[in-house]
Amino acid sequence: GDGKLLNQLSKKKIIFDFRKKDILNGGDGAPITPIFHQLIATQKKIKLPVCIFNIGGISNATIIKGPIGSLKIFSKDLGPGNCLIDNWIRNNSKHKFDNKGLIASRGQTNEIILEQAQELYNNRINKDKVSFDTNDFDISFARGLSLEDGAATLTEFTASILGENLSIFFDEHSKIEEILVCGGGRKNESLLMSLSKKIPKRVNIKQIDKYEIDGDFIESQAFAFLAIRSYKNLPISFPTTTGCHSPTVGGEIIEN
Repeated sequence: GDGKLLNQLSKKKIIFDFRKKDILNGGDGAPITPIFHQLIATQKKIKLPVCIFNIGGISNATIIKGPIGSLKIFSKDLGPGNCLIDNWIRNNSKHKFDNKGLIASRGQTNEIILEQAQELYNNRINKDKVSFDTNDFDISFARGLSLEDGAATLTEFTASILGENLSIFFDEHSKIEEILVCGGGRKNESLLMSLSKKIPKRVNIKQIDKYEIDGDFIESQAFAFLAIRSYKNLPISFPTTTGCHSPTVGGEIIEN
């Protein structure tokens, strides 16, 4: 967004561009919200260690091993979230997303196309990346499938990537027994059902809403929290979250 214009229009202090300083300090600029995930886990007295798993356009996970005030937070982007499924639905129907995964549930996964897509992904994507972008993924491999079969195949493809990368992440941080899911993708029952079959059996997937936290608004609330930390000159990103060289203060502040 245009922080300077917003300042002129609102006559308010504006804090924006949260990722720039992190990138200049060697970070990937994302995931940027783990410090807020740690805060809500502390406030709600959630048993640690725990994984907060956000399924937006891109999926990211935060592993929290200590309360707010400690630096025991670890995060990374894991792959596509809703981006592939949403693009498919929007390009092939009048809908904007697959509500509850119902369209995918009526289709059949094309195993040949799925296997080819997984092979292409494994050859093309650097799995050591901390951050992904929606442009890292595309739906072209599903071309020619029916609406339902394309949704089913893309949902299975998404779940396979997330399941593999979550399992690797958990191997790096043992004793994780609970995933709390937030973001719009937590409502896609087909995606979560497929994902649950691809992660270690000891790990339970729960909706974060069970802790009286609205899973629709965590990421937006996080940026308000990041703004306050930026205003107080407190770091918002860390070597274990974005890969930056040292804890980094974030947003640019425009005064009246």
